Amino acid sequence: MYRDEHGTEIAVPEPTTVLATTERQYTDLRLPGILMVLLGLPLIMFFGLGILILRGLVMVEPNQSKVVLLFGRYKGTLRTPGFYWINPFASCKAVSLRVRNFDSAKLKVNDLRGNPIEIGAVVVWRVKDTAQASFDVEHYESYVAVQTESAIRTTAAKHPYDIAQAGQVSLRGDSSEVNVELMAQLRDRLSHAGVEVLEVRLSHLAYAPEIAGVMLRRQQAEAIIDARQRIVEGAVSMVKMALDKLRDDKVIVLDEQRAATLASNLLVVLCSDSDAQPVISTTS
Repeated sequence: MYRDEHGTEIAVPEPTTVLATTERQYTDLRLPGILMVLLGLPLIMFFGLGILILRGLVMVEPNQSKVVLLFGRYKGTLRTPGFYWINPFASCKAVSLRVRNFDSAKLKVNDLRGNPIEIGAVVVWRVKDTAQASFDVEHYESYVAVQTESAIRTTAAKHPYDIAQAGQVSLRGDSSEVNVELMAQLRDRLSHAGVEVLEVRLSHLAYAPEIAGVMLRRQQAEAIIDARQRIVEGAVSMVKMALDKLRDDKVIVLDEQRAATLASNLLVVLCSDSDAQPVISTTS
C-alpha cells in the first residue's frame, strides 16, 4: 500500500494483461497473380469489374511479408515470395523481415557510483511475429528505439564504470557480461512487439566531459602506482637472488652492514627512473 501527502492509503491497481496476437499463415483465397492480370485487363471496360479484380493483386518480395486484414479482422500473413491474387476487399500492410541495426544516441547517465558517463549501444534486430509488431504496439520501430534507450540507462545505473569490487561487474572491464545482460533485458522488453534481438554490444563508453580530465588523471595515477609496485617487487626479488648467489658460491663474504649497503645500492639502481651513474672511489 502507498500513502499520499495526507497519509491516506492508496491501493495500487493490478497490471493489465494484454493478450498477445499470434501470427498465422494466410490460408484464405489465393490465386496466381499473372492469371488474374490476364483475366482482369479485358474486363476493365465492363463496369469496373476488371479494376476490382486487379485491386486484389499482391506482390511479396524476399524477406518481406504482407499482413492481410479483411473488414478489420486479421486473416493471416503472406511470407512466401511471389505474385498473388487475394480477396480484393482485403487490405495489406507490408512488414519487413530483414535484419536491422539500431545505433542509439550517446546517452548521458550516472553509473552505480553516481559518476556521469556517456554510453551507447548497437542493437541488431528483426521482426519475428508480424501480427504482434502490427497490432500489439504502436509503431514498432519507435518502440524498439525507446525500449533500447531505457534498457541502456537501467543497465548503466546498475554497474560502476570501472574498478569494481569483488563480485561486481564494471562497464569498462566486463563488457561481455554487460552485453549479455543488456540483451536479456531487450529480449524481454521487445518480446511484446514480436521483435527478435540478435546481437547487442556497447558502441560508446566514456566519462562525461565535465569529469573526463579528473578521471584520466586518476587512471594515470593508478597506472603509475601499479607499475611502481611491480618494479619494487621485481627489484626485491632480484636483490635477494643476488645476495643468495654471492653467499652460496662464496664469491665474497659480506657482513650485515655490507650486505645492507649492497642491497640498498641495488634497489636504487633497479628502482630508479633514470640510468645509474657509477662512482669509482680512488681512496683506500
